[in-house]
Amino acid sequence: MRRTAALLSALLVSLSLLAAPATAQPPAQPPAQASAQTSAPSPRVTYDRHSVSVDGRRVLLWAGEFHYFRLPSPELWRDVLEKIKAAGFNGVSLYFHWGYHSPAPGRYDFTGVRDVDRLLRLTKELGLHVVARPGPYINAETTGGGLPAWLKNVPGRARSSDPGYTRAYREWLDRINPVIARHQHTRGGSVILYNAENEYAANTDPAYMEDIKKRARAAGIDVPITHNQCCDASWTPKWAEGEGAVDIPGVDDYPQGFNCRETDVWGVWGPGLTERLSEKAPAYAAEYQAGAIDQQNAGYDKCRELTGPAFMKVYYKSNLVASGATMFGYYMAFGGTNWGRLAQPNDVYTSYDYGAPITENRQLTAKYDEFRRQGYLATTVAPLTRTDPATAPASDDAAVHTESRANPDDGTRITLVRHPDRTTNADASANVTWKTATGTHTLPVRLKGRDAKLLLSDYAMGGQRLAVSTSELLTHTRPGGRDVAVLYGTEGVPGTTILRYASAPTVKVLEGEARASYAGGDLRLDYTHRGLTRVRITGGGRPPLLLMLGTEAEAARFWRVDGTLVRGTDLVRSARTAGTTADLRADTAKAGPVEVFAPVRRLRLNGRTLPARATPSGSLLATAPGPRPVRLPGLKGWRMAAGAPEADPAFDDSGWTVADRTTTVSPHKPKTLPVLYADDYGYHHGHVWYRGRFTATGDETTVKLNAITGRGGVYQVWLNGRPLGSAAGGEQKDADAPVNPDPGPGTFTIPSGLLEKGKEAVLSVLVENMGHNDDWTADDLRHKQPRGLVAAALPGSAAALTWRIQGARGDDRARGPLNTGGLHGERAGWHLPGHADRSWGRASWRVEPGVTWYRTTAGLNLPKDHDVPVVLRVRGGTGKYRALLFVNGWNMGEYVAGGVQRDFTLPAGVLRERGRNTLALAVVAQEPATVGSLSLEPVAVHRAAR
Repeated sequence: MRRTAALLSALLVSLSLLAAPATAQPPAQPPAQASAQTSAPSPRVTYDRHSVSVDGRRVLLWAGEFHYFRLPSPELWRDVLEKIKAAGFNGVSLYFHWGYHSPAPGRYDFTGVRDVDRLLRLTKELGLHVVARPGPYINAETTGGGLPAWLKNVPGRARSSDPGYTRAYREWLDRINPVIARHQHTRGGSVILYNAENEYAANTDPAYMEDIKKRARAAGIDVPITHNQCCDASWTPKWAEGEGAVDIPGVDDYPQGFNCRETDVWGVWGPGLTERLSEKAPAYAAEYQAGAIDQQNAGYDKCRELTGPAFMKVYYKSNLVASGATMFGYYMAFGGTNWGRLAQPNDVYTSYDYGAPITENRQLTAKYDEFRRQGYLATTVAPLTRTDPATAPASDDAAVHTESRANPDDGTRITLVRHPDRTTNADASANVTWKTATGTHTLPVRLKGRDAKLLLSDYAMGGQRLAVSTSELLTHTRPGGRDVAVLYGTEGVPGTTILRYASAPTVKVLEGEARASYAGGDLRLDYTHRGLTRVRITGGGRPPLLLMLGTEAEAARFWRVDGTLVRGTDLVRSARTAGTTADLRADTAKAGPVEVFAPVRRLRLNGRTLPARATPSGSLLATAPGPRPVRLPGLKGWRMAAGAPEADPAFDDSGWTVADRTTTVSPHKPKTLPVLYADDYGYHHGHVWYRGRFTATGDETTVKLNAITGRGGVYQVWLNGRPLGSAAGGEQKDADAPVNPDPGPGTFTIPSGLLEKGKEAVLSVLVENMGHNDDWTADDLRHKQPRGLVAAALPGSAAALTWRIQGARGDDRARGPLNTGGLHGERAGWHLPGHADRSWGRASWRVEPGVTWYRTTAGLNLPKDHDVPVVLRVRGGTGKYRALLFVNGWNMGEYVAGGVQRDFTLPAGVLRERGRNTLALAVVAQEPATVGSLSLEPVAVHRAAR
């Protein structure tokens, strides 16, 4: 009997496994399965083909990407994450940057601006789900694609199971995986998904992917493992089956491309519909375009226009219905700054604003409003987490296309209404016929320009029953036993909402205009979307309802935070009601109304009680104060010093590294010896100086050099202290593969009489490294392309060149190895606040070729209860030069004369808002030039919850 009972028990378990969502477990056990609807030990993360479930509750994951390494101010991480949450996101995707944490093999730093424990604790506190993405490769348009620069000296192809690379990446994963593991939801933290590798679709190695998964499981990762397929779902492998397969495979999609100069392009890279890669897992839009890199130097405002609200409406809404995706990662929610040497050189510059909904200076945009409108819907309507394709309501005009999905459990239907041609800007109308559970309704629908609508029918809206509406749902809440709902539509377009009641309810229009009629259990409201209409409905066998009907602009005035609905202010960070008091943390750019839809009699804003009154809508209304005027000081008292003593032939370079190597692990082999690649000598970031010596033979007429800097880089040459000129450095281009035979060429004429036969000559070369190539094709020809000099010759001369090299010191623990390079001033600490500059001369803004340093200080005293984002603005100037901009020792960007970027973000924390600030400039001029004027400018002034 025991054996029979055991077999019966095993059979029942097996049957339950066939239909249940999967949950990820360590590889020592087969993946366990548990139904999202049955009780099981908590906490847990499970999934099936419809959605992810957290502790048995299905979740539509609506996540925004955030890069902590692009905001070197942990104090502001909360600000950005609160803004992400306030936009309706319930999750964040977080890359973890190997190179940012590891300056050298075996050395790792998780302190200060690298404290990812602090970051993950914050996501838990704010209630945001986390998709952890530790690579090892992340791309992200960051130097090396996130691979540490020292990896260029490790034999073996990166992103493969080659032994050299394997030892290196395991070292990284053995550091970062335990951090992620202890912050998993299954251990009380916020991480619900683990992303293995990143966009791994070319030159793939299944054994490598398999080892990453095993490494994660061995470290205690027990949440589902995902991957983001790049760059087209037709690429193979898809990591959905076989060796290296993940639990939930996903797809990246950037349908608008990245040409921000052509803002009217539409879907140039495809329809943007996420493909389901596995029938066992949800459709996952792992990276969906929420902005663009500025490859054409158009400026990020143009990138925001390219990927603006019209694009978001048509593509995001189409993806939700046509693909049935329930997992979204929007790249980026906040872009941030390529401070120091974070940038990958071929696509980006200092700003990584990305045209995102939250700007580099943490300001909210029209895209933010659209994310909020869609995000509130996605995270309010629970039935969307489990839907199947359904018959769409019929349109009587082919110019208006409809398609639907429905929840098989409760019948909730969501219908996408759009133009059949996503690229059209037409104005189209149709009569659309819905067959609902209680009747048939034919209603007019209009699409004005590039638009799409998500319309609900047969939906249990709190205690109400929404039969159908041609307005889109923003959100609904249930404060104090009544329902409050907000619907919206296009300005000036008529709308209809039909609600089901057992008997005729009492309808009162409190504000605006709406016509009500009741027949056969249907309460019909007809109106035009104009301003905000408020309708109070009571009786009819249902709880009271406050229905607010507005335009898109009106919808953007509402905030749903922590279950409380608020109208007004420029941002609501948190809302808590206790008894009859509502406590809000909110920001205001000007004085204005703030309204709370909750059964309270007292309103506190940022700790201050405001005079408030009850309204006929059952809300509490007060006036929120605006900010005080803020003025920033002018930048005066600049001092200057020459900064290129290395060009002087008498300079003592005896302590420099001798460049005498004859071999390299790089697949790019040198044309001349010795090997001069900067990375081979441990100098990975920023400027590198070379000094070459030779005995003149009398036959020297030119110096011929090759240097690779990455896009936009230059190098400069001196001979016996005399400037010979400058040249553009080489850069990686796909067309250059496998080898560009002449990267960054420069031929420099030796002036007559400069050299004396038989005497030693000194050649000084300053090369800027603009960053390391990414490795998105898993190709070492790309990844291990050298930086610095790659060839040097004296044509026609038999003189032998010997070389020494010097770069960054690399001992700044607070700011890390990416902050500084090998300029004399950087090595000597001229960029640091404590440097004594009294011996420097008074500044003249006319510079000669070479390096000139400037320093000044500025005192700030910004109000503690205000948020004042500040930029350093560069105006004017002439000639070819570039300037590294240091604030309190932090390299916050590189200004390039004639370039697109003139404003450089100075985040609070780097900038002392109440105290003395040191500003330093390292100006590198290629020719006589005039440096532009500099000023501190406020981007915005908000009275804020800090």
